[in-house]
Amino acid sequence: MDILFEHITAVTMDEPGTVLTDAYVGVANGSISYIGSTPPKDKPRRVISGARKILMPGLCNAHVHSPMTLLRGYADDYDLQTWLFGHILPAENRMTDEAVYWGARLAMMEMIAGGTVSFTDMYDHMLAVGRAADESGLKANLTRALLCDGPEYSFKTDPRAAETRELIDMYHNRDGGRLKVDVSIHAEYTSNRALWEAAAGFAAERGLGMNIHLSETRREHEECKDRHNRQTPARVMYRAGVFDVRTTAAHCVWLENDDVEMLGEKGVSVAHCPVSNAKLASGAANVPLLLERGVNVALGTDGTASNNSLDLFGEMKTAALVGKLTRRDPEAADALTVLRMAATGGFISQGRADSGRIAEGFSADLIMLDFDKPHLTPCHNVVSHLVYAARASDVCLTMARGHILYENGGFLTLDAERTMAETRLAAKRLAEG
Repeated sequence: MDILFEHITAVTMDEPGTVLTDAYVGVANGSISYIGSTPPKDKPRRVISGARKILMPGLCNAHVHSPMTLLRGYADDYDLQTWLFGHILPAENRMTDEAVYWGARLAMMEMIAGGTVSFTDMYDHMLAVGRAADESGLKANLTRALLCDGPEYSFKTDPRAAETRELIDMYHNRDGGRLKVDVSIHAEYTSNRALWEAAAGFAAERGLGMNIHLSETRREHEECKDRHNRQTPARVMYRAGVFDVRTTAAHCVWLENDDVEMLGEKGVSVAHCPVSNAKLASGAANVPLLLERGVNVALGTDGTASNNSLDLFGEMKTAALVGKLTRRDPEAADALTVLRMAATGGFISQGRADSGRIAEGFSADLIMLDFDKPHLTPCHNVVSHLVYAARASDVCLTMARGHILYENGGFLTLDAERTMAETRLAAKRLAEG
């Protein structure tokens, strides 16, 4: 046994939502090897005390644009169309591989320190993101966003598709599957049917997943219906075969009832990004309805240019509050349901069936939180505290596949000082044009 957590409170994330107190959890060869109320017979190489600590599965950020740390606070308080086309895209066009690499590393530091052990990234310059992810020790599903101008499209000659193929060659299933590559369609409004069908066909042929922005704003949703004979973005993607592979659809704020049925039928996961959607005033996804129709819901932060942080604990609290407001029902989006979105739903969306639980044989993707804090005292209900009271800064240990990436404020895989210095320089150059 490599590591034993002793006398710890363990949130297992099993079906009943079991919370074990004064428990022992052992880790060996990257997996959870022991759970019990008494010490194991095997002598561990290291023992970690769990006094007033909480152990739980690490979180999964199901939708993020990690290099956008370079644009944190760059264009706040705009609607999505003005924000994206007037400010963000012009700045992104000036990004280089080196800038993206450092911005992505900074994002991974922030995620690691906040208890995220896996993430799904959609961006460009993705070979640079893959390099950073490889060094970080995190799990990641990497996707290069595909988009096109005009009615014509060729997957064979598209340089973005070529980057996707190169990304697959370099990083798909790297390090025993720690890194994976999916296909990505940016959105309906930045592409066409030829791209959708080509991307879906390629993903099906290679056995890859799909990621897409879907019905994020009312304008996007309604303009799609105007272009496609009253068909919604979900409907046109459904008809193009996009949902025939494992798909994660980000945002889904303006889905119609038939759209929800389609997503449920096809097993599409929704990456719910409540903070970004609220900040851009895009609206709120109807998560209670999605869950009722059997749709897997995960949590994402979106990029820091539209969220300003990558804090999934803050995202959980917002998701719970938004879910209750959507239904005007205080029992909707309860704490355990929301915790499942962050600690289980994301791994389902990534196709990682061995993550998201504390159970023997599962991947040792674990985080430990220090509950010996004023804002977490007293603790009547651990799960409730994790959603409504805990903060990213309460995380004191982050482990992916049995490897500790962060402990008591120290990063073990990334040089924090250099990463922040290089990111500041890259962001300064970007802002100066």
